[in-house]
Amino acid sequence: MPERYHISPERLHTFFRPQSIALIGATDNSRWSLCTFENLKRFEFPGPVYLINPFRETAHGERTYKSLRDLPEPVDLAFIMVPTHSVFPIVQEAAAAGTRHFVVLTSGYSEVGAEGARLERELLVFAREHDLVLLGPNGNGFINVTSRVTPYGLPISPPLAAGPVGVVLQSGALASAVLAFAQAHAIGLSLLVSMGNESMISVTDVVDYLLEDESTHSIALFLESIRHPDELRRIADKARARGKPIVALKIGRSETSARTALSHTGAIVGDDKVNDAIFRQLGIMRVHSLEDLLITAGLAGNIQPLSGRRMGIVTPSGGACDILSDLAQDEEITLPDFAPETLAQLQSILPPFSTPHNPLDVTGYIVVDGTLQSRALEVVVRDPNIDFIFNLVSIEGNRPLDPVALENHVALYQHLAEIVRGSPHPVVLVSNTCLDLTNTARTLVERTGLHFVAGLEHGMRAIGRLLWWAEAQQASPGESFTQEPIALPSLSVPRRGTWSEAQARVLLQQAGIPVVPGRLVTTLDEALQAAQELGFPLALKVQSAEIAHKSDVGGVALNINSEEALRQSYDTMHKRVRSALPRAELEGFLISPMRSAGLELLVGVIRDPLWGLVLSLGLGGIWTEALQDTSVRVLPVNQEEIHSMLNELRGAVLLRGSRGHHAVNLDALSQVIYHISLLAQGLGPELAALEINPLLVDATTIEALDVLLTWQEP
Repeated sequence: MPERYHISPERLHTFFRPQSIALIGATDNSRWSLCTFENLKRFEFPGPVYLINPFRETAHGERTYKSLRDLPEPVDLAFIMVPTHSVFPIVQEAAAAGTRHFVVLTSGYSEVGAEGARLERELLVFAREHDLVLLGPNGNGFINVTSRVTPYGLPISPPLAAGPVGVVLQSGALASAVLAFAQAHAIGLSLLVSMGNESMISVTDVVDYLLEDESTHSIALFLESIRHPDELRRIADKARARGKPIVALKIGRSETSARTALSHTGAIVGDDKVNDAIFRQLGIMRVHSLEDLLITAGLAGNIQPLSGRRMGIVTPSGGACDILSDLAQDEEITLPDFAPETLAQLQSILPPFSTPHNPLDVTGYIVVDGTLQSRALEVVVRDPNIDFIFNLVSIEGNRPLDPVALENHVALYQHLAEIVRGSPHPVVLVSNTCLDLTNTARTLVERTGLHFVAGLEHGMRAIGRLLWWAEAQQASPGESFTQEPIALPSLSVPRRGTWSEAQARVLLQQAGIPVVPGRLVTTLDEALQAAQELGFPLALKVQSAEIAHKSDVGGVALNINSEEALRQSYDTMHKRVRSALPRAELEGFLISPMRSAGLELLVGVIRDPLWGLVLSLGLGGIWTEALQDTSVRVLPVNQEEIHSMLNELRGAVLLRGSRGHHAVNLDALSQVIYHISLLAQGLGPELAALEINPLLVDATTIEALDVLLTWQEP
């Protein structure tokens, strides 16, 4: 494809608000055509809708035109539904007639192979040369709910409620499911876009527009792939600056990247861990279901930022209190005791058999006194120990109400709305389950403007993610990520293949990274001389660029305690390696002192095909792949972030001193790892993997015991 360029928010503002639309390929024989036409009419698109079909005089009960040239005016948006081979001539004709904006529903482009990609490239080149903007191809269109513009190729059922959530999807089929869920749970949308192939307008372009859109307060993304990583970084920075939360459902959690097979890091860092890391670093909330995507974005768009993790709970159910206590613990949310004045006021309100505490069960007495829970909530919202309130609402019942009962019900919730809006702290209203809203509940939403979060578990997860986002927003950006890489000496060994440990050790030493002492020897006499200098016990390891896993060929001997043992180990190792790999080019043998037991870490950097260098930390040695206890970040990172990575490990308790381990100087360790990351960045784009495993750490020592360095294939 031609080099990508950005479609500005100003251009998309016009694109998503056409004053006239032409449906090209309109016919009663096409469900796409019928749905698009009905959507525009049902939701009262205010401008003219022209139907283009050279072979039919009418479609959908209205007159058709043979071509765009026959229209009384140039249209703002052409919605194209013709066969693939006809799309390009129609775009040419429309451009000549003055149309600048296009939705191409037609498929058969890059998604089907090389010939389709050629056609898409041809279309894109023409569009750029003539200042056109294309959405698609192979996409269903868009729904601008705020402006009631609905050129969308699948059915849209009413009601279509405008609201604060913008939705961008890399899936045409799921777009309708997302819309249906939003409608069923009264999650108001500002804009929904089905992206198609993103040949011109990209996900990041639409998000950039939504960040500028005043009617959009939160953004939900369904991502099959990340096409423009640099653009995603840019809009994430913009979202943070503007305080607009982004929620993303990124599919593809399987390990599909072609990692270097030589490193342990490659085995434990897959696509999904890298995606988790980059979303975290960009301040994007990641979810793993469509329900959580819409529920989290819906809550984010309807509530002010949460300022702390102290939650007060008000429910009519003791069982719900127990469930919510467990869920709060999962999200690291605290449930502080209510203040004495709160308890005193609650005791004066609640029935005598109730015991007020947090979480609060106002009891089933609400059946007798329907105002009980709201009166208790009025007290709890003023508690000084609370940052926000979780208020459980029971709206699942489907019993129809007569007009009088409905008005009484509405009055109760109007009072609840007054409490929520007057509360000094955010109040989250959550239903028991994720069932669709009933007609009564829809009426409550319409009459009161309240937002109900669907289900205890989804609701608590959404709160947990919003707390994380709020903390990320408040966190200091810290040290700049634009530091100069470490100065490197000239490398005498070619940057290709896999370096031996001896070669890589020299590089670490020149970069100032602590390495266990060692000597490269090529004869037994040299080994004996090195042993006298280094002292027993010793380790002996074969050195060859062709042998990455030395122990697999008998190329490692540990705890050598005497000259006789060294002679025997040297001779045995030489024979084993030569037997296993008779043609391997041996550099010699590395001899180094054994180290006393300490805590072993893995520090690995690998190159991700999309994001570049990725740093992974974890327990090292034999525990690396067995425990899969790792923390991952995309480089560059600062020293403070590395400190956070270490604290994320389940094994962090060992670093802080536990079970016979002395506490490690985490500041010193973070600094060493930081310099390893700078070294990796300084090695340039040829680097495939740099892995230190293990990095031995204790209270006084940090030392690399083994290192693997692999370069990318030309």
